[in-house]
Amino acid sequence: MTLPAISVSRLVKRFGTATVLQDINLQVPEGKVSCLIGPSGSGKSTLLRCMAFLEEASEGMITVNGEALGFFEKPDGQRERLPAAQIRSVRSKIGMVFQQFNLWPHMTALGNVSEALKTVHKLPKREAEDQAMAQLKKVGLENRAGHYPSQLSGGQQQRVAIARALALQPKIMLFDEPTSALDPELTGEVLNVMRDLAAEGMTMVVVSHEIGFAATVGNEISFLDQGKLLFTGTPTEIFAKPRHPRLEQFLDTYLDRGASMLA
Repeated sequence: MTLPAISVSRLVKRFGTATVLQDINLQVPEGKVSCLIGPSGSGKSTLLRCMAFLEEASEGMITVNGEALGFFEKPDGQRERLPAAQIRSVRSKIGMVFQQFNLWPHMTALGNVSEALKTVHKLPKREAEDQAMAQLKKVGLENRAGHYPSQLSGGQQQRVAIARALALQPKIMLFDEPTSALDPELTGEVLNVMRDLAAEGMTMVVVSHEIGFAATVGNEISFLDQGKLLFTGTPTEIFAKPRHPRLEQFLDTYLDRGASMLA
């Protein structure tokens, strides 16, 4: 039996007295695309950040390919923090792309992608740049390798950010609303790169308001509302009627009903 790429069990996240995630149970299948949808403030990005251990869950467990991330649970139910080296080892399997591109403005596209290969993987400059160039080619930007972020469009900058994450050879890619900062005209070029990754069998978790992408590329879609995971299913199950009333209300906020007609 294949282990899930990511398993989230009884996860709770609090910020002070505010509980932003409540009893989340979710499994991300290996080699599949899992999409997280829901209204703003529903906890989608916080859940994704917990999966990357950029936020520490207040309760519950996360495993990555069967390995505990951050904490392990003792027989009495208490959690104990894992050693830092072990946390780094598990986190190294995960790449993340954010809403904002977070590129170094003083480095070219090639420099942005190759930097972590030199500093984290300790590769010689030539080898790091060769690998970085291969990733830029993968996202269609080999002819922009020498350009600085200020010389690139928003869509090109996000594709550099994707190449940077891919260069570290993660097993899992997490995307936090990767097109939300882009003009609609530029959104397609980023989504096309993500479609290509999906076709190659990359395990992906995508937080997105791009309902059409979720409907056509997602293998599983999870709907969050007010910190609770209300429903997980295939695109057909999500978009077919009858739906969960809150999901129905959420989908009705979109002017383009094309995605719902796919099922």
